[in-house]
Amino acid sequence: MTTPDSASTKKRPTHYRYMILLMVFLSIALNHGDRATFSIAGPDMVKAAGLDIVALGYLISTFTWAYVLGQYPGGWLLDRFGSKRVLVTGVFTWSLFVFLVGFSTSFDSVWVTRIMIFGFIFMMGLIEAPTLPANSRFLAAWFPARERGKASGFTTAAQYFALVVFLPLMGWFSYRFGWESVFWFMGGLGILVALVMHRVLADTPKVHPLVNSEELDYIQSGGGLTNLKATKKGDTTGKGYTRKLLTNRLALGVYMGQFFFTVLSYFFLTWFPVYLVHDRGMTILKAGFVASLPALCGCAGALLGGVLSDYMLSRGFSLSAARKTPIVIGMLLAVSMVICNYVDSAWIVVAIMSLAFFGKGFGAMGWCVVSDFSPKEAVGLSGGLFNMIGNISGIFTPIIIAYIIKDTGSFNGALIFVGVCAFLNLCCYLFVAGKIQRLSFDTEHNDRNRLPEEPHVSH
Repeated sequence: MTTPDSASTKKRPTHYRYMILLMVFLSIALNHGDRATFSIAGPDMVKAAGLDIVALGYLISTFTWAYVLGQYPGGWLLDRFGSKRVLVTGVFTWSLFVFLVGFSTSFDSVWVTRIMIFGFIFMMGLIEAPTLPANSRFLAAWFPARERGKASGFTTAAQYFALVVFLPLMGWFSYRFGWESVFWFMGGLGILVALVMHRVLADTPKVHPLVNSEELDYIQSGGGLTNLKATKKGDTTGKGYTRKLLTNRLALGVYMGQFFFTVLSYFFLTWFPVYLVHDRGMTILKAGFVASLPALCGCAGALLGGVLSDYMLSRGFSLSAARKTPIVIGMLLAVSMVICNYVDSAWIVVAIMSLAFFGKGFGAMGWCVVSDFSPKEAVGLSGGLFNMIGNISGIFTPIIIAYIIKDTGSFNGALIFVGVCAFLNLCCYLFVAGKIQRLSFDTEHNDRNRLPEEPHVSH
């Protein structure tokens, strides 16, 4: 006779972690799709407010200022209230502000229009802040180390998926119905996704009824932080962790790398379609479709970079080698965008940008590394610091590019600027960040350069 215990051992593990991954994917796709509205609707929007191309740079910078300001409190909120509550509330609320941007020109006064545009976009950036730190927290809680590279690659691919899907749609909406419709479409879609996420998400596999014990054991035995809990009210340990993270060589190297990587992100997300229109003579409708081609390559790169990283881990390579190899290869490919300055054919430019975009996706392992090394008591806080420092570069990058265009009449200098930042990103991982391993600041005698590496399983 089969006992209940023996029967349970024969049960196959559930795979609900992939549903969580899909929800995180959608939240990141919306996050980046909303930012891409600037590249499609931005020129017409600032024109409606009586402003010029430099104002668009300041407008994007306003979003980023708010986004940066929200990172530290956003990371604290994730650790305090849990990933689900913060992420679902955030997606719903920022989508509401995206929707309202479309009504900012409904007033007779041009000054009221400007205030509404800048105000709504500031709120978008502030509320979107916890999205990517939540991604890091979900990856740490729901995935073993052996799967985290692929999971991170999949969520990173959401950034490029957003461009592949949303840029052509937004180009068509803007061309057919006006720039306002771009914000109405994205805002309405975000509100619907938030309602679905509320029903599906859970902070950890331990608290979800659709996760069986076999899946939980699989995640837990592979290094998944299934015991992540919200911190207690009044807990002030976050301040101590902030100081320790910012003085740790590994953490600082990864955070600095993200600073330079984000320059690439903001160029492709907000300026690439403008480049196609301004320097390559395409219409906004055509630019929306053409820009989706390099984005598709970026999506493929993100997936393949994660696959390579986990494959190397399974073949016995160290965690450091498995995570850093895609970064080095990817950033070297991204530097190739500078070649566009010496090419006349628009389609060769698109091909080169596709290679550079592929490289950017292939080397986008930063969030995976954050999930690997962050102390289990401060995964959200570490992700917030990582994203905050990274997006500081997003404050001045749009303004620098806007002034380069205004002063030189082309994007040539901007491409050199972005290419140099790609190279500096790989330098941070190679020469600043040391061995990638789970940090622990709880024990008094832990040497931060000799910490226990997170276990991984070869298979």
